[in-house]
Amino acid sequence: MSDEVKQVSLAAATPNPAALGLAGFGVTTFILSMFNAGFLPAAATLVVLGPAAFYGGLAQLLAGQQEYKTGNVFGATAFSTYGAFWLSFAFFQLMAAIGVFKFGGAAGAAAGIFLIGFTIFNTYMWIASFKVSVAVCTIFTTLEITFILLDVGAFGHSAIFAWGGYFGIICALSALYTSAAIVLNTVYKKVVLPIGPLD
Repeated sequence: MSDEVKQVSLAAATPNPAALGLAGFGVTTFILSMFNAGFLPAAATLVVLGPAAFYGGLAQLLAGQQEYKTGNVFGATAFSTYGAFWLSFAFFQLMAAIGVFKFGGAAGAAAGIFLIGFTIFNTYMWIASFKVSVAVCTIFTTLEITFILLDVGAFGHSAIFAWGGYFGIICALSALYTSAAIVLNTVYKKVVLPIGPLD
């Protein structure tokens, strides 16, 4: 029996919270990255607040807590952290929109240091992803590139920031592919979409 078929069999026996976590991360990242890349007007950016709070944030945080029950330290740490990331993002954006937080000329630096903190976290998760699967490694590799580009872009380099948006879209689609693979492989009890085990 191949490694991927074994994964499907295990998934059929034990519900995999990663499907929800990846979907929440992917959808929310896709929406924000469309704005970051300049494909949608900046005036409509606040539409991301709902998904950031409830899908990328709350749903992903819940998926992370369920991963703890399966003993998956990688999934638990990743989903819990990025759930908290999106909740924090939604909070900061909302507070700025209603005028509670007034960053003024320091807005770029505030966004930059926020992103750099999560870049550091993502770097060691990216290294760990090389022991998970090709699909997960692709997500964390594109996310690492996305974060680095957004870090630089936040400090005044708008063209580089847009590239962060482009890579964010690729990262989001990678996450959605992996979520779809978990769901479809489980439902059909066979490998419909490969994820490429690395172990």
